[in-house]
Amino acid sequence: MSTTASSISSELCPVVSAELLSVRDVAALLGGCSTRHLYRLVDAGRMPPPVKLGGLTRWRRAEILNWIKAGCPPVRVAKEAR
Repeated sequence: MSTTASSISSELCPVVSAELLSVRDVAALLGGCSTRHLYRLVDAGRMPPPVKLGGLTRWRRAEILNWIKAGCPPVRVAKEAR
């Protein structure tokens, strides 16, 4: 049985899009906050970092859902002031 590249990509595409979330998808999961707010949370270490795919920024669905389920704890501890 032979499969073509187009049939493989059409089969895999829903899986990829279901597992990786865009900044707008994550913002919607967090109650509609702004995309800029998400980037601020990442910069501050208060949410899981995104995955970079070329020019795309995506988050792993399972990682975000687990983070939300845990009560959105900071993922990076701030350094103490000296």
